[in-house]
Amino acid sequence: MRFMMMTTADPSAPQTPPDPEMFAQMGAFIEEMSRAGVLLATGGLEPGGTRIRSKGGKAEVVDGPFTEAKEVVVGFALIETGSREEAIELSKRFWSIVGDGAGVIQQVFGPGD
Repeated sequence: MRFMMMTTADPSAPQTPPDPEMFAQMGAFIEEMSRAGVLLATGGLEPGGTRIRSKGGKAEVVDGPFTEAKEVVVGFALIETGSREEAIELSKRFWSIVGDGAGVIQQVFGPGD
């Protein structure tokens, strides 16, 4: 089973840089998941991005700023586990390293599922 774990951020919350200890712990966690074959991809996302809307078969780029967005996805990890419970446990380990925050876990469906 594949899952997308997404980290969301509240743009109104103060942003503080992570400390070196957190970076070291996160690096070890990522290395452990990579060695185990659980982590398929991970990364941070640019703030805002480009929004596209499709209506009536026509796609258009939507200009911002988008003040109505209370939470934005700022990072992700694509993982492969045996169950949703395993994905939740990995997410709990992630949050125990980074501290306060919020995120979403969604199962990814595709060929072979």
